[in-house]
Order: sequence, then structure tokens, then C-alpha cells
Amino acid sequence: MDRERATDPPHHPSRRLPTTPSATSRAFEVAFTPEPVRVGHVRRITAAFLGLWDVEPLVESVVLAVSELVTNAVRHGTGDVGLRVVYVPGELRVEVSDGSAAPAELRSAADDDESGRGLFLVAVLAQNWGVTEVFG
Repeated sequence: MDRERATDPPHHPSRRLPTTPSATSRAFEVAFTPEPVRVGHVRRITAAFLGLWDVEPLVESVVLAVSELVTNAVRHGTGDVGLRVVYVPGELRVEVSDGSAAPAELRSAADDDESGRGLFLVAVLAQNWGVTEVFG
């Protein structure tokens, strides 16, 4: 069973995406081995696609959310990591998946902790976020 972390960026209405992207939607999807160097790669890929899709006000926040979600999957997930980004006018959805059966969870980091704030940051950046079990 895969887990999927999804986020909608701020200032956009949250709604379910169609199973098959519409003719006006844009999307990309990548899968990769869970290596730390991949985080930078997917940041650049995401920024490039968002630039093509003309969603400039969202690029910085979305790239940061992708970075945090992918880092979490690389560090704490199992198996290959997947990233899927879908843009339908009025909504941008980011999904990060890995092979772990345990869902990603927000946790409290102590003031002197050097990590542990990534999902909190995603929650602050996103209008709606969560974890969905994916079967398949």
C-alpha cells in the first residue's frame, strides 16, 4: 500500500481533481530512487513546469512544499519515491508517494531540533493537505 501526501497551495479553492486530467489541465509525474540528491532535481523540474504553466505567484511556495515532501519521503519512506503535479485552472495539486504503509504525520519539534518541521511548513503553505492511501 502506497502513501500519498497531497497539498493545494494557498489562495486556491480545494476540490477533487478528475481521475483523468482534462484537456485544459497540465501535469507531470516522475519516479526515482530515494537519494538525497534527487530533492534538488525535483525542485528544478517542478520550477520549470510551473514556469511553463504561468503560475508565477505560486512557484516559490510550491517548490518549497515539493522539497519538504520529497525530503520527508526520501528520509522516512520506503522504496521508490513518486512525484505528481497536476494543474487545472484554479487548482494546483502536488502528490508525493513512497512504498511505506505508515502515513506521514505532523509532529512537534523542540526549539533546539535541527529537523522535524517540514510537514508543519507544508501545512502552513497549503490551503488543504493530507495523506491518502493508494491501492494498486
